[in-house]
Amino acid sequence: MWVVKIGGSLCGDPLLPAWLTLLGQLGGGRIALVCGGGTLADEVRQLQERWDTDDLSAHNMAVLTMVQNAYLLNSLNPALRLVSREADITPTLRRGGVALWQPLELLRHQPDPLTNWRHTSDSIALALARRLNAERLVLVKSCTIDASLDVDQLVQAAVLDDGFGPLARQAGLPIDILSRDQGEGLRELLLFGQRTAGADHG
Repeated sequence: MWVVKIGGSLCGDPLLPAWLTLLGQLGGGRIALVCGGGTLADEVRQLQERWDTDDLSAHNMAVLTMVQNAYLLNSLNPALRLVSREADITPTLRRGGVALWQPLELLRHQPDPLTNWRHTSDSIALALARRLNAERLVLVKSCTIDASLDVDQLVQAAVLDDGFGPLARQAGLPIDILSRDQGEGLRELLLFGQRTAGADHG
């Protein structure tokens, strides 16, 4: 099982359908898909700043933006099967589907270590991968990725959230970070388990 996280900022990107087609074609039985909150989550940040609300409320609102974007991805590609419970991910994969996770179980009544902006959807996807004992995590970002940078440097560059580094060091699984135009890189990972030098565009 792999966890693939599509950045919410790709929800308005013309390349999004191609990514979803690729996942639908090659991810059946092996991919748990997570979508970030994107511009909807940015609106939550702005509202929190405007009204000075607490992080717990902002966390719950941001989780719901991920749920909304999952509905969008399912509408664009119904082969991606919506699941609202982690317990339903493995059965969906066993039936040969791609499990499109809606993280409703992350809604909280009390704050915990993840209910803050240090941990965004990248960290949420990594935490899910750890809970599922996933073999690999792939993050698809809208920005250009400098392949020479390690995870900590990508955190410093604000490509990844502040909480990602410590979680990644404890994860014990390969983490691949691709940019929006590297669909061929994901294809090669899914087919061959590794990327070649020519897999930087697609």
